[in-house]
Amino acid sequence: MRIGFADCRIAQATDLMVEMRHLNCWLDAGMHGTMTYMARNLEKRIRPALLAEHTRTVASLAVNYFPRVRQHPELPQIAKYAYGKDYHPVVKKMLHRLLASLRNRYGKVLGRAFTDSAPVMEHAWAERSGLGWTGKHSLTIHPRFGSYIFLGELFLDLDLEPDTPLANRCGSCTRCMDACPVKAIVAPRVVDARRCLSCLTIEHKGDLPPHLSLHRQLFGCDICQNVCPWNKRAQPTLIPEFEPNKALLEKTADEWMQLSENEFNLLTAASPLQRAGFVAIKRNLGIL
Repeated sequence: MRIGFADCRIAQATDLMVEMRHLNCWLDAGMHGTMTYMARNLEKRIRPALLAEHTRTVASLAVNYFPRVRQHPELPQIAKYAYGKDYHPVVKKMLHRLLASLRNRYGKVLGRAFTDSAPVMEHAWAERSGLGWTGKHSLTIHPRFGSYIFLGELFLDLDLEPDTPLANRCGSCTRCMDACPVKAIVAPRVVDARRCLSCLTIEHKGDLPPHLSLHRQLFGCDICQNVCPWNKRAQPTLIPEFEPNKALLEKTADEWMQLSENEFNLLTAASPLQRAGFVAIKRNLGIL
């Protein structure tokens, strides 16, 4: 697509009752850890019309972020999605451009754009629309681009022909589960955030569990994605905002430790690392 999306698929905007049962089981088990926001706005998560009135269709869109270059494995590791600029404003701008294009074509269209910024079950919508299927690591796998994709949604009042969901193509493969060094994938498609290195290094507030090894992960974690056979198909992104920031990727642990808060903020301006912040990054470095 000219706007830069890798793919787009359509689902009818019905309530997500089955997905909500799975979410409730996950919450009841306490697997959301300190991410208390996951237990809020549950009705909005399952009923599209509560987020955007008159919604009839949910368009799920994929944006490829796979980088051309990767970090040296001995350096403090940053998740690939954070190599460039924060995806939230980038993808949201793309979604608004698409919505404007739809209005040019169809006239008055009521719609709302989301990208991981509201209580939207984006992986569920991606699966329902046929954009991909949910892998055992709980991430959406696109048959062409793998799991290194950002997801965005348009909730629309248009009646569009829905696409057909894809069959789950993970089969008997358990490479992601086997590779997780902290065994956070406790069952297929079930990740315990209290163990997950991505959640702990980014979302967790306060001290980390004693005797925890971060396995070189400074911000986020791609270990489960790195071993996925579907990611052998991944192609470098063409989105300029997601080009890697070499100053981030080439820093040693000592260089990270020497950064002042002002230097950190300058280095990570417009970067996803701002989500964790200076204090959490220093905490993670102390463990590394």
